[in-house]
Amino acid sequence: MRRFWGFLAGGLLVALLLAGVVSNFASPHPDGLDSSLREGCTVDADGEITGGSCPAQQEKEHEIGGPLADYGIAGIDNDVLSTGLSGVLGVLLTFALAGGAFWLFRRRDTDPTPQQVDPTQEPLDADRSGTPASSQG
Repeated sequence: MRRFWGFLAGGLLVALLLAGVVSNFASPHPDGLDSSLREGCTVDADGEITGGSCPAQQEKEHEIGGPLADYGIAGIDNDVLSTGLSGVLGVLLTFALAGGAFWLFRRRDTDPTPQQVDPTQEPLDADRSGTPASSQG
């Protein structure tokens, strides 16, 4: 069981490091979906649409928004800190939700006491007939 907890803690640590540090080195260029939605439009150096016709012109701010919108935390002006904390918070929330789900749906033993084996009893035959192995002829 100690090995399990060590593995779990190590995995969580790696995920936190990736989310908190390495996420700041991710590409600032649009991903495949953003790129395909901008086809047909002209875009300036800041990524703003300046002309043409494309589906991305119809985009709006998300209605819910939230504190973790756009890979950052609202209210923190430092982009590196905001992105790193957003990643760490996302990992911790995901870990908590997944851990809670696993705990909720875990397999539970119906009989909490282990079965004790009586050393004086003869073993059963391989066919599980209930007949002791020594009495078969």
